[in-house]
Amino acid sequence: MEKLPASIFNDVIGPVMRGPSSSHVAGAARIGNIVRQSLNEKVIRVTVNFDINGSLAESYHGHGSDIGFVSGILGMELTDISVPHACEIAKERGVDIQFHISDYGAAHPNNYRIEAYSEDGACHKWEAISVGGGMIEMQNFDGFKICICGDFYELLIKVDTTECALEDVLQTIKSIVKEYEDIACIEGSNQGLINIKAISQLDDKILTELRRTLYVLDVVHIHPILPTQSSVNCKVPFTTAAQLLEWAKNENREMWELAALYESKRGNTTEQDVFDKMYRLVEIMENCIAEGLAGTKYSYRILGPQAYKIEEGVQKGCLIPGDILIHVIKSITAIMEVKSSMGVIVAAPTAGSCGCLPGTLLGVGKTMGMSREEITKGMLAAGLIGVFISEGATFAAEVAGCQVECGAGSGMAAAGITQMFHGTVEQCVDAASMALQNITGLACDPVANRVEVPCLGKNIMGGSNAIASANMALAGYDKVIPLDETIAAIYDMGLKLPLELRCTFGGLGKTKTSIEISKRLP
Repeated sequence: MEKLPASIFNDVIGPVMRGPSSSHVAGAARIGNIVRQSLNEKVIRVTVNFDINGSLAESYHGHGSDIGFVSGILGMELTDISVPHACEIAKERGVDIQFHISDYGAAHPNNYRIEAYSEDGACHKWEAISVGGGMIEMQNFDGFKICICGDFYELLIKVDTTECALEDVLQTIKSIVKEYEDIACIEGSNQGLINIKAISQLDDKILTELRRTLYVLDVVHIHPILPTQSSVNCKVPFTTAAQLLEWAKNENREMWELAALYESKRGNTTEQDVFDKMYRLVEIMENCIAEGLAGTKYSYRILGPQAYKIEEGVQKGCLIPGDILIHVIKSITAIMEVKSSMGVIVAAPTAGSCGCLPGTLLGVGKTMGMSREEITKGMLAAGLIGVFISEGATFAAEVAGCQVECGAGSGMAAAGITQMFHGTVEQCVDAASMALQNITGLACDPVANRVEVPCLGKNIMGGSNAIASANMALAGYDKVIPLDETIAAIYDMGLKLPLELRCTFGGLGKTKTSIEISKRLP
C-alpha cells in the first residue's frame, strides 16, 4: 500500500498527552498499546531492547520512553493522571517490563525490539520505530515485515504453509472478510502472514470463523490508535506548498480554509468538523497556559516555575517594552512548565516544541484581543505548513535535530500569525519559509537528558522568530527560497548532523554542569 498523505491531527498537531517528549512518551505509549492488543490485553512480561548506537540508549529514561511504553502496555490514556507512575503501577500489578541496551545495528535511532508474553503463554515479537511527534511504525511482527501506523483496524493472520499455499488460504479469508481497505501477503519459512487493513471493527463472529479456518495458526485484531482514521482511497488536493499556491490561484479562500479543506479530504469528514476539532485543541492549549501561570510542581526536573517572573518584571518596569513579545514569552514558558511537570499538553508538532506554536499564537492573539475563532484559524494555517514539513522532512529531532522540532514550530507559528493578521495564502507560506531559513542547523542537545534546557529558550526563540518572519512576509519581504526547497534543505542538513547533536549526548548535554545535573536526577 502506498504511503498516505499526512494528517493535521495525526502527524502535526497532537497528541494530547502528558510527558516531556512526544517521540518518546506518546510514540512509546502507542507502540506499547499495539503490543498489548496483540496479546488480548493480558500482558505479563515484556523485554524491550534499544540499540546502543541509537538515541534511545542514552535518552529513554530521561525522556520518558519507559513511562510511555509501560503506559501503553497497561492501557492507560496519555492524559491519565497516573501516567507518570506507570512503571510503579506495572510492578504492583505483577507485569514484568525490562529495558535493555544491546548492539543489533538498528537502522533508525528510535528503534524498539520487543518480546512480549501473555498470561496464557502466547508470545509475540515486534520491531517498531517512533518517527516523531508521537507517530509510529510497527515494522516487524513475529519475523514478518509489516507496516502498521495505527490508522486502520488491522488483522494479522498467521498461516501454516507446510501443506498449503498461502494464496489458497487467502481466498478463503477473503470470502469471510468481505469489506477491507487493503490486503497483503508475506511469505515466510513454513508460515505466511496475511495483513488486512479495514476502516471498521470486525465482528466477533468473523474473528471466530477466521480462527477456525483450516491452516490458520493465529489471528490478531488491532484497533486504531490515531485520532484520524485513514482510507486508501482518500485524495487530498495538495501535498506541497507549490501545489497549494497553484490551487489558491483559482480559489478565493484563506489559508485556514484550505487547511480545513485538506484535512476534511484526508479524514473523510466535513470542514466544520475539522474546525471544531482544532477549536477544542486550542481550548486545551489555553487551559495549559492558565495552569502554567498558576504554578507547577515536579520533583524530577531541572527548572522550577519561572513564567510568573515575566509578570513580576512588568510590574517592576525592568523589562524591555513590547507587550506582544512579553506575553508570548510568558505563554510559551507556562506551557513548557506544564509539560515538564507531566501536565496535559498538546504536542504541536512535538512535546519538546509544544510551547512555541500555541504560546506564540495565543500570546499574540490574547494581547491583540482576538477571539478563539481567529486563533483557531491561525492554528489551522499553521497545521497545513506542518503537513508540508511532515511530507518533506520529519518531526524527529533524533533524525534531523531541533530544526525540525522548535524550528518547525517556529515556521508553523509564522504562518499562523500571518493568517491571524489576514495575510494571503502566499504570505503565510513565505512567512513559514523565512522563519525556517532562520533556524537551519539547529542542534538538539538537551541538558541531563531532560527536555527542559535549552528547549525552553529554543521555544521562545522560535516564537520571536515567528513574529519577525510574519511581519517580514506581511510587509512584502522576498523569501528568496520557496518553502518546499527550504524544507528539503533543512532535512538534508539534519541528516548530516552528527548523532551527538540529534537528541543524544552532545553540545550542551555534555558540559560539566549538564553531567553534574544528570548525576543528581533520578
